[in-house]
Amino acid sequence: MNFPMPPQGRRNRVFPPTPPTLHSLAAVITGVIVVCGLYFGRAVLIPITLSVLLSFLLAPLVTMLRRLHLGSFLSIFLAVLATVLALAGIGTLITAQIVQLAADLPQYQEAIEQKVETVQEKTVGRADLLMSRAATALQRVTPAPPPALPQPHGHAARNAPAVPTPVEVHPPAPTPMQLARRAFAPVIAPLETGFIVLVVTIFILLQREDLRDRLISVFGSEDLHRTTTAINDASERLSRYFVAQLGVNVAVGAIISIGLAIIGVPGALLFGAVAALLRFVPYIGIWIAAALATVLAAAIQPQWTMAVSTLILFIVVDVVAGQFAEPMLYGRRSGLSPLAVVVAAIFWTWLWGPVGLVLSTPLTLCIVTLGRYVDRLNFLTILLGDQPALTPAQMCYQRLLADDPREALLQADRLLAGMPLIDYYEQVVFEGLRFARNDALRGVLPSEQVARINQALRDIVEDLESVDDSRHVTGDESGGDGAATVAGTTSSEAGAVLCVPGRGAFDEVVAAIVAQLLVRRGIACATTSYEQVRATRAAMVDAQHTAVICVVSLDAPESPPYLRNLVRRLRERTAQAVIVVGVCGSRGEEMPLTSDDPNARMAAALRDLIDECAGARVT
Repeated sequence: MNFPMPPQGRRNRVFPPTPPTLHSLAAVITGVIVVCGLYFGRAVLIPITLSVLLSFLLAPLVTMLRRLHLGSFLSIFLAVLATVLALAGIGTLITAQIVQLAADLPQYQEAIEQKVETVQEKTVGRADLLMSRAATALQRVTPAPPPALPQPHGHAARNAPAVPTPVEVHPPAPTPMQLARRAFAPVIAPLETGFIVLVVTIFILLQREDLRDRLISVFGSEDLHRTTTAINDASERLSRYFVAQLGVNVAVGAIISIGLAIIGVPGALLFGAVAALLRFVPYIGIWIAAALATVLAAAIQPQWTMAVSTLILFIVVDVVAGQFAEPMLYGRRSGLSPLAVVVAAIFWTWLWGPVGLVLSTPLTLCIVTLGRYVDRLNFLTILLGDQPALTPAQMCYQRLLADDPREALLQADRLLAGMPLIDYYEQVVFEGLRFARNDALRGVLPSEQVARINQALRDIVEDLESVDDSRHVTGDESGGDGAATVAGTTSSEAGAVLCVPGRGAFDEVVAAIVAQLLVRRGIACATTSYEQVRATRAAMVDAQHTAVICVVSLDAPESPPYLRNLVRRLRERTAQAVIVVGVCGSRGEEMPLTSDDPNARMAAALRDLIDECAGARVT
């Protein structure tokens, strides 16, 4: 097969991707600076971030109160007051449950000691037994140590250096003020952060529209539509996500509390609240609460019934919430890939500690949403989002490059469940072949790989020959049962269509696809090759029986000289046949391939090509 080569002295139309430039280096440096700023400025950024996310959570409530004509300030005040009361109630509930659980622990001391002894016997005891056996075996093979040196006596003992006397330094007893400071220090810092968060949240809610206008002026005043759409999408998406997740988590906590109370686990309200809070931590949060409750249930009862029931309760509730409730409220996907959620949790935990772990998913979701509208951050959406990174055409070509036609065929089966076969060929296979053609023109595809791609595509086309496409085919596209003729032979049926490929690297596969689609329309079809036409000037052209000649090539939009010569040769052999040239020409433009031939047509798409062949055959 002769592949098209660029003429001498003329550059290819397709160029390789540009190498990294100073803009890429500047982007990397900017990313490093941003990460360093997030790390060293976490004392200031954490309260601001919490305030922004809390404003997203309270925005729907504030909007609802404003619709009741309560006024802007009063609506914000009531929303913040409800938040403070809810947090205070949760904190009081958790504290009371902890105190009650600590007071009841002595009642379960015997069961706890028995379970601890059982666990030690099964784990540490067996490990000690194995270690002692290993030490005994090691002593048997280890040579005896040398005898110890004799201790000095008499004059030598008197001249030996004196052993220093150890000295201990005890700090003074702390004063009552120091004790009070140590006791309240762990509580003062969270209270200060909470107060700052509430104050900043109030100002954000009061100046929400003004802040939006300022962001638009700074980042996108030249494209108001795009910037406004991005901000609205981010705010609506985050508000909907936070409210739905809060509702699901509260419901999960309430169900777990009721279930643990029925089972008999002490501190049921405590573990329900902990499960609701920890469920904001992706993947692992709910199982931390499950582990704590299961361990307590196993410790307070001699049997294992309570522990197993507790674990089953957590599993059932989480599965129901994750598989039914969450998809119903805010979709099966949050916009992030599972790997991105895990990586984001690790990254934000490293930056901001436990607070970063809780905020990892919302912050990453903000970044992904921003990347949909900012071109320079689009790579973050590709890396972290849950949308496919490659288009179906790119994926098909990538599978062929990787010599994995089986995966390409599986992709075809998935796509054909929702689209017609002709659309799959045009939107997936042909688009993928254009990527391959560009690589062939650049010289990056060796001839062996081109042959493997062609063979894989032939196998895929043969496997798709029996696809049931009746549910996608309209009445005018249906046809009788046509039979394709073998390539290299002509059809003797009147009105047959002859498919002639170009000389491109993948044009023969394109011709085979067109022939298959024509046969599925009930049109008798024959195929030849470019080499045969060039060798015999008009191979396989029967002027009496060939009504339509279909010239198919991925080079058709460019109208190369060899393709124009091919059309002219075919016209010299038959003056009556209609010549249809495709695939994917420019619709509505006059093409040099057919402009001087009144009985020739140019098809702009695969479906147009099939329709032109069917219409020309009928006429």
